[in-house]
Order: sequence, then structure tokens, then C-alpha cells
Amino acid sequence: MNLNRYYWPTNIVILVAIAGILIFGTFSIFILVYIGSFLALLARFMLPKGHKLVKLWLFIALGFFLACQIVLAEQLLLLPGPDGGRIPIDSTIRSYWPRRVVCTFVILLPVAISRYIVVSKYAQIYMPSIKETGTIGFTQIQGVVAKAKMFAEKAGNTRDSLSPANIREVLSDSIKHDSFNYVNKGSLTEIYFDKVRETMADLNLYIVISRTGSAASNMIAIVTGKNYNHASISFDRELQTIVSYNSGNNVYPPGMNPEMLADLTKKNDASILVYSLKCTADQKANVMQRIREINESGSAYNVLGLWTKRSYRQNIMFCSQFVYEMLKLEGLAYFDKDGGNVEPSDFIELDYHRALAFEYEVAL
Repeated sequence: MNLNRYYWPTNIVILVAIAGILIFGTFSIFILVYIGSFLALLARFMLPKGHKLVKLWLFIALGFFLACQIVLAEQLLLLPGPDGGRIPIDSTIRSYWPRRVVCTFVILLPVAISRYIVVSKYAQIYMPSIKETGTIGFTQIQGVVAKAKMFAEKAGNTRDSLSPANIREVLSDSIKHDSFNYVNKGSLTEIYFDKVRETMADLNLYIVISRTGSAASNMIAIVTGKNYNHASISFDRELQTIVSYNSGNNVYPPGMNPEMLADLTKKNDASILVYSLKCTADQKANVMQRIREINESGSAYNVLGLWTKRSYRQNIMFCSQFVYEMLKLEGLAYFDKDGGNVEPSDFIELDYHRALAFEYEVAL
């Protein structure tokens, strides 16, 4: 098969895509493109065997480039807002197009540098391009096919998670999110806080780790490689006061919301693990007060932070980040980690000193 015929059409598609990003790309789109380019480059030079040290340095270099790209895009495409947040740049400012050109140019920079390093020094660890593929031998093709089959065998869950129905569900939900401004306020009623006050005699907080089986949860699992991808906190063992950051389940805006056991277990493969953590009455009351403050001032779900590991405003968080910050507030955090890097499974896996006590599991 002559694959050279695909060389120019592919390049034309890439150039059109880059032009589209330059003209129409938002800050979130630029970030997704940077991350996609990073993952594509990783796949391209990690699959061939050998040169582990070179691959390690390339991984570190590409990770550094990705971090620089994100920071640069934040500085160039966002401006300080009037309320302390960040807002997109306006097309009326003089530097609008130069800023966008720079952010578009840096998409190609890691590609060019990594290709120069690998092809000029270690060409055997770099998977061939479309043009180069036209000259490879049958044995090399067999090797690539064998690797592809191996990855395909491991991708069963990934295929299910990326089904058209799941993608449509996630995309329809994503338009409600805002990683820079508060979109949720007052979702917790005074009835909720009355229930919390009734639990003050119980000197425990309850950490809830769940696998909801939702489309978003399954897609997050592809990135984290973990089965349990949601964390919540409750003031009572029966989970009548469970709260976390979530998408709102088409009831509330994304942000800090009350949760119900029925919502967490509505999928057939859902599972919930409930753990208790000792605390004082004062610590419990202070956590309740901080949740009240967030409820009154506003919140939003930190979708972008799942990738960047940063919060652009104080009350913009994702679920595990929220639970960790509530524990840290009162000195109850039993492991040391930046909140933006905390995953739901960390609450179990990093409990080296057995601070948690297992209470029960709900599995379907």
C-alpha cells in the first residue's frame, strides 16, 4: 500500500485545524490542544522498544513544555477580572492577534524540538510519519500491528467509555461548566444545615469514595486509571448530609451541591465506599461553617483543573480537591499533597497511618 498519497492531505488538514484554532480557539480549546499534542507525542516515541533513559528525558521535557504552554496561554489569553478572577482577552485590544499567534505557534514547538532530538540522535525510537511509512518494510509493519493489537486488547473499557452516547452526554453537560467564574450559589438550603447541626454529637466526618458509572466518571477513569473517581464528604453515617462538587445532575448548576445516594448508585456498575474519620465537635462545626460560606459566596466545578491541577478562584474546585481542602482546613488531612493533585483514591491509598475506619460498602 502506498501511504505517501496521504502525506499532503494530512498536512493540509493539520494546517486548516491550526488556522481554525488561531482564529476561533478559546482558552479551553488551546489547553485541550496542548494536552492532545502532548499525548500524541508520548504515544509516538514511547511505543518502540529501547532507550529508556532517552524516553524518560523526553517525557520530562514534553511535560515541561506542556506546563509552559498552559502558563503562557493563561498569561496571554486571560486578563485579570474586576472581581479577582480571570476573563478572556477582548478582540479590541491591540495585542489580541499577536497573543493568539504566539499561543498557536507554541503548539508546534514541542513537535519540532522532539523530532529534531529523536530523529537526529535516536531515530529508532521514533515511530514513522505518514511519509516515512511508505518506505518501511513488512516486518516493521507487523511489529506495529502487534503493538496495536496489544493496546486494543486493553482498550475494551476505553471503547465503552468513549461510546457516542457517553460522549454526547459529556458534551451536553460541559456547556454548563465555567472554570473561571462562579455559576452555583445557594444550592444548600437551611434545611440541609439543620440536618448537619443534628449530627454534631457524632464525632466523625465521613469520607465517601464512589464509582458512579456515569459517562463523566468513566471518562475520568481513562485518565486516572482508577476505578473510583468521585469523592464526597458527609456529616452523618447514613449520608443524609453528603455534599461535594459535581455537575449538578441536571438539578443544580455545576459546583458545590448536595448529593443523594440514589444519584450515586443509579448505574448498574456503581459502587460506594464509606469511611469515618474522627474529629472534634469544633472541627465539625468549622467545616460546616466553611461549606456555608462557599454556599453563600458561590462556587463552580473545576473542569479545567482536572488537567492543569490549578484553581483560578478560591471556590472553584473538583470533588477530591474540595474534600481534601475541608479536611486540611481543620488539620484533619492525614496525607500531604497539593489539593489540585488529590485524586479520590488517594483518600484510601495514602491512609498510611489508618486514620480512616471502614464503615460499609454499597455495590450494585
